[in-house]
Amino acid sequence: MYKVQSFVKDQWMGPSSVPTKIYDPVTGEQIACIGHDGLPSSSMLEFGRDVGGSALREMGFHERAKMIKALAVYLGEHKETLYNISYHTGATKPDSMIDIDGGIATMLVFASKGRRELPDGQIYIDGSVEELSRDGTFKGIHIATPLLGVAVHINAFNFPVWGMLEKLAPTWLAGVPAIVKPASQTAYLAEAVVRLIDQSGIVPRGAIQMIACPSGDLLDHLIAQDLVSFTGSEETGSLLKSHPNILKNAVRFISEQDSLNATVLGPDIHPDDPDFLIFIKEITHEMTSKSGQKCTAIRRILVPQENVQYVIQALRVKLSEIAIGDPREEQTDMGSLVSLAQFEDVLNKVNIIAQDADVVIGKIPKGVPLKGAFFAPILFNCKDPDLASNVHSVEAFGPVATIMGYRDLDHAIFLLNKGGGSLVASVVTKSGDVAREVSYRCSPWHGRLYFNNFESAKSSTGHGSPLPHMIHGGPGRAGGGEEMGGIRGVMQYMQRTAIQGHPSLLSAISGKHVSGASREVAPAHPFTRSFNALNIGEMIKTPKREITLSDIDHFAKFTGDTFYAHMDEVAAKANPFFLGRVAHGYLLLSFAAGLFVEPNPGPVLANTGLDNLVFLKPVSAGDQIYVTLTVIEKTRRTNEYGEIRWSVEIDNQNDERVAQYELLTMCTY
Repeated sequence: MYKVQSFVKDQWMGPSSVPTKIYDPVTGEQIACIGHDGLPSSSMLEFGRDVGGSALREMGFHERAKMIKALAVYLGEHKETLYNISYHTGATKPDSMIDIDGGIATMLVFASKGRRELPDGQIYIDGSVEELSRDGTFKGIHIATPLLGVAVHINAFNFPVWGMLEKLAPTWLAGVPAIVKPASQTAYLAEAVVRLIDQSGIVPRGAIQMIACPSGDLLDHLIAQDLVSFTGSEETGSLLKSHPNILKNAVRFISEQDSLNATVLGPDIHPDDPDFLIFIKEITHEMTSKSGQKCTAIRRILVPQENVQYVIQALRVKLSEIAIGDPREEQTDMGSLVSLAQFEDVLNKVNIIAQDADVVIGKIPKGVPLKGAFFAPILFNCKDPDLASNVHSVEAFGPVATIMGYRDLDHAIFLLNKGGGSLVASVVTKSGDVAREVSYRCSPWHGRLYFNNFESAKSSTGHGSPLPHMIHGGPGRAGGGEEMGGIRGVMQYMQRTAIQGHPSLLSAISGKHVSGASREVAPAHPFTRSFNALNIGEMIKTPKREITLSDIDHFAKFTGDTFYAHMDEVAAKANPFFLGRVAHGYLLLSFAAGLFVEPNPGPVLANTGLDNLVFLKPVSAGDQIYVTLTVIEKTRRTNEYGEIRWSVEIDNQNDERVAQYELLTMCTY
């Protein structure tokens, strides 16, 4: 039996003398006890802010990303232990892999994005430089810095691992500590993960704490620098976000709530199409995976009226093949609900839905069993979805869905939006017109739209699979929040601030050279200097090179680019942009490289990219060009080399800018 403990100020605290008992939903045996007489909420928050927050903020984005990756690898080495514990939640091995492997994979994605998309420093620059003066001496940037508080994560029972890790990754990457509050029914699995995190020694003290009991007066002590991220029911979410202290201090509140997610069989798909089977497969999976206990599960099935019976028949066959039983048995396809209390809740909701629709697959249980929270799939058919209200407002959080027919695409869109805000809707279609119409008219009510057909089915991730690269949340009933979404998710734990000043000051703040900032001439050619030796703002100016007509002719014949503006004087003059024949833009790039490249072996290993190229003024035969090469950003990539971003400015003999771009090179330390 698991005696679930709280992790408070770097210490484990056991349950109280009269704890809450938690039972295995399959066997009915007690598996855990949980609860405390009271935790020091105020001092926990202070410990997180002062100890955990300070340690995380001392680290840069890349150091935090490495920490998250190391922890993900460590957790991956203990997956089997977590699988064995997860069986007590009623989850099968595939269900547990979604939860455990999915959470670890999410951490790895955030670690990778942190290294690739965030700077090798502590300040994130959001967007481009704003020109605030005509002479270029006063400019503006937006920076993002870590909140100085604690992120309170209130998680749901259905994904005790993934739900925790998918929030911790962007929180830590931002540089913010967390207090985790798992749902009581599966807190023993969450605790096992937090124990591994503690034992790993990978994250700093105070970066994570865990409350294994009701949160008590925790919300009363939140300040404006804190944040609450909630996952759960609409009812609880509405209650928490209206907490007086959260409203008073404008505490950030991210909410991911249950919703009546729908799937649509496009009007262009017929029962004989292979895409039809994709539709049936997705529904079957979403109804039975985690026994339907997923916030993204399909609850409403929208089908052309003439195809409703075909879909019912196909689902009857597929659902009859689902083996329900002990999740530890290999032949089991679907385990139990998480508890008998959850069984009762699903049963109550099913009876409400039955007021609007008829059961066409399965049977409504007559009552709650004494043990074994096994709930067989139920499919309803709502014949009048326009007038029905319960099928669009009541969610049975289990293997329950309702099919309803639509007349045309307009009707399908109306029914999709009637859910009042969803995390996800999926559409099986081959029609670009259908996809565009649904996207434009349904996006305001949906956090994610997932389109699938036979061509994309093999590589698609599934209706119910939130991905760390994409936002997870939704408007209205779905809570109005956005989790994950790559760096978008990290930004939710940071403060965006407008910074105005001289370019030199903006460069010092951002760690990236801003045009107009002071520059110093390099003591030697930059390509001969190592990553560590180079300084931001270091530059060289090259000698001039004249562009001749023979250069243009040779480049045209050598490359095959004989566009008329380069070869035909009369046609070029007729072009409103040119006064006659002009040099190729790529000739200018090639000549620019010839002007600034150091040919001998040195620290520079390779050019790896070119960004933000613009051609600003034509160059004709007889013009001269020169290059100003400036170090504008440095990013460590591996233990052997880092990335240098250079500004390449090409000017003519009159000091007029003709082209500019940013060059990326890899350079040894």
